Amino acid sequence: MGAQPLGGVKGFEEGASPASRQEEQGERLLLHICCAPCATYPIRRLRELGFAVSGYWYNPNIHPWQEHERRRECLVDYAGRVELPMIWQPGYEMPEFLRRVAGREAFRQRCAFCYEMRLTETARQARAGGFAAFTTTLLISPYQEQGLIREIGENAGRAAGVAFFFENFRQGWAERGRLSKAYNLYRQSYCGCLYSEWERYRPKGDEMQSP
Repeated sequence: MGAQPLGGVKGFEEGASPASRQEEQGERLLLHICCAPCATYPIRRLRELGFAVSGYWYNPNIHPWQEHERRRECLVDYAGRVELPMIWQPGYEMPEFLRRVAGREAFRQRCAFCYEMRLTETARQARAGGFAAFTTTLLISPYQEQGLIREIGENAGRAAGVAFFFENFRQGWAERGRLSKAYNLYRQSYCGCLYSEWERYRPKGDEMQSP
């Protein structure tokens, strides 16, 4: 699946000619980044498409605090190495994330609130910063709900008045692995939240109990 036309960002539909892509060269795009490894391919791809890419760090789902900081510090280093301008969300809103998913902790249920929280804030930042569009590195992961991410991103973009750019970054999953190794990036073993950590390391057959 190729790039899709969204919210007024022209010239990036599937099969668009090089000339139509060139018309948009230099448009500013804000890329929400969940971690440095997942940013590797999307940054390269978006730059190939002619976007002037800036990154945005906002991941209140990541638990515990030490894990949040380890991923953030890895991105600080990587962004410097690839000359990526960054916007860093201050603070740590993990308590707010937990309040939103309380009673909806099951996989996919909680993910919708997680996507909405992060993409809504990215859209606001993109609008405030005068970006033409925004997108997210979450679109590269085969473990994430790509259709739901796209739906939430488009809704957040409409509400904020800025375009959500969609492309199936999963085509770059293998490249992500290669680049992560080449840059010696910290590669985590779970999505980020304490529920995904528990699901990753739980004893076989140990299911989550409802409150």
